[in-house]
Amino acid sequence: MALLQEFAAIVGKEYALTGNDTARWSTDWTGKYCAQPGVVLRPTSTHQVSQIMTLANAQRQSITPVSGHTGLVGGTYAPGGVMVSLDQMNTIHDINATTRTAVVDAGVVLSSLHDATDAEGLIFPLTFGARGSAMIGGVMSTNAGGSNVLRYGNTRDLVLGLEAVLADGRVVDLMSSLHKDNSGLNLRQLLIGSEGTLGIITKAVLKLAPKPITYATAMVAVPKLDDALTLLNRVQDATGGAVEAFEYMPRHYIDVHMARVDGAREPFDVPYDVNIMIEVATTTDTDITDALQTIMADMMNSGAVLDAVVAQNETQRRAMWDRREAAAELTFWRKPIVDTDVALPLDLVGSFLEQAYAKVVEADSGAEPFYIAHLGDGNVHYGVYPSSDDAALKDKIVEIIEDVVESLGGSFSAEHGVGLSKLNTMRRRKDPVALDMMRKIKGVLDPNGILNPGKLIPD
Repeated sequence: MALLQEFAAIVGKEYALTGNDTARWSTDWTGKYCAQPGVVLRPTSTHQVSQIMTLANAQRQSITPVSGHTGLVGGTYAPGGVMVSLDQMNTIHDINATTRTAVVDAGVVLSSLHDATDAEGLIFPLTFGARGSAMIGGVMSTNAGGSNVLRYGNTRDLVLGLEAVLADGRVVDLMSSLHKDNSGLNLRQLLIGSEGTLGIITKAVLKLAPKPITYATAMVAVPKLDDALTLLNRVQDATGGAVEAFEYMPRHYIDVHMARVDGAREPFDVPYDVNIMIEVATTTDTDITDALQTIMADMMNSGAVLDAVVAQNETQRRAMWDRREAAAELTFWRKPIVDTDVALPLDLVGSFLEQAYAKVVEADSGAEPFYIAHLGDGNVHYGVYPSSDDAALKDKIVEIIEDVVESLGGSFSAEHGVGLSKLNTMRRRKDPVALDMMRKIKGVLDPNGILNPGKLIPD
């Protein structure tokens, strides 16, 4: 109680929540990691975050940072613990149209930044289904990906500078807008993707891009995934690399979408097994729709494309995106589930899907895989509905998927982070020397182990 009172004195009693007032932070989006925190602190400034960490470090009190609470790997699980929510630090300080940069607090919601940049004729190109609640601090802490990685890169590629509070309360100021700064170790990149285990990100300088004038968006059916990559390369070559999204939706995904979403429509007049959503965007008046249609017509003549529907207006374009962005809801409505997030070389995604299916079903004849992919960057969200909720069976399925991914030179974690759910995989699959380096860095920056303990780096 004495420590709680000291925390409350820093942020104010109205921003030190306990009991039922913490309900909003008690359940993660998946519903898997549910636990009531002891207190949720909601600071309004970097100075208050610094005071919180100084006190916590002196008292050896663990701290779990939290942003929009949209993670899928248990990264903010803190039963009875102290959470620090940055939702009150939500100011967009500056949008500079000349330098195409934005200075924002970590608690800014992603969609709010989208709206603010749109008004300036610019975009912050990071986007995904949870953009209406995900916050900048969270997407930086997990190095979020999304649907536009193919053209603009991951979060790492979109951050020029940041500010963070370390475990001992010191504030590290890396708020540079420079595109080149070769002055020692890249501490900014060390903090991005560290999932709150090395520091609490409080502010950032972000790279913006010009807002596209025209979009060409289409659903395309191809005989097999290899033909999809041919389509991608053809369109990239014809448009100067203007493909923003290239998303794979297999037939079983379309079936579930049709069954569970009111008003859902089939992408084509007849069903196909391999369905691709492609979007091309340009900042010029170039008729990219015509270019896209020409490529698809040529490939239809050769048999590499079976069917294609090009959006004729924003309503049709939005319907295509809504189909893709329903993925999380369509995946997690059914339980039990084994959820993985893997990355493969582009030309081996098909091999992964074939091998994973065969080996998973061999181990559990009642298992049903369910997946979708950011095909343009090789990221597959591969879920499995096992025949039972047995923990040993689920872990076996995870290991099977890991084996296939490793054999193909892929990664077991593409864009969702590690959190709690991938700790065992980190122990099994991450290079031991790399793990040793991570532990030593953690030990130097957080010697008392108080920042988001038990996440990302296995003991």
